[in-house]
Amino acid sequence: MILVFTLCLSVAASAQLIDLEGKVIGNGEVEGIHILNKTALKYTVTNTDGSFVIPAKFNDTLTISGLRYKTKEIVIDKSILTKKVVEIFLTENITQLDQVVVGKILTGDLGSDIKNQEIEESINFYDLGIPGYTGKPKTLNERKLAEATSGGGLVPLNPIINAITGRTKMLKQRIKLDRKIKCVEKLKAAYQNIIFEGEGFSEELQNRFFNFIMDSEKLQDACNADNVLTPITFLKEELKLFKIQLASNDKKD
Repeated sequence: MILVFTLCLSVAASAQLIDLEGKVIGNGEVEGIHILNKTALKYTVTNTDGSFVIPAKFNDTLTISGLRYKTKEIVIDKSILTKKVVEIFLTENITQLDQVVVGKILTGDLGSDIKNQEIEESINFYDLGIPGYTGKPKTLNERKLAEATSGGGLVPLNPIINAITGRTKMLKQRIKLDRKIKCVEKLKAAYQNIIFEGEGFSEELQNRFFNFIMDSEKLQDACNADNVLTPITFLKEELKLFKIQLASNDKKD
């Protein structure tokens, strides 16, 4: 009886989340590394020295990711759980390093070539007598919309004509679709492996899922989140809805 009670206590203890102290070690900067407990859906980032604290329990999987380093996963075993401490050594991601260029290369791109010439004084488009845009670069459809809604004269005809013909509305819809596609591509690149782990989904089904989330009202919020927990939670919820739709379609067939 005592043995059974002890075993029950042991199982209960192993199922409880505890604060695990960790430290990330790498060749470069280790501040702001993402630490995700994808089993318990807990998330944190590292401090300036690479240290962090995250809730975890036995058999939880931690995913560690940062721009400079290769993504790494570790499973919380009994040894880590007993010590309540974990050290994580990261490997530098060579593909993320700046490209090494020997000599000065003229590309034909004005901004790039000015940088390559090591000019000390700052130069902008207006210094050269060229009208320039200093904000966020616009997409092709955004440039078309700006053109369609601008015009000179007492009565600017260009915006009026484009509004009447429906061109302005069409361009706005294209821009909205462009943003959705960009958002889905971002989520797919970052979380596809995590979301479909153990699901056994074919590549076709995975692509269908990412088409499915295009119409979600929460899509942009998931894309704009400054943490990884929000998009992962969003994708997992959408995956449940997608499975329900698949099951419904199977019944109809």
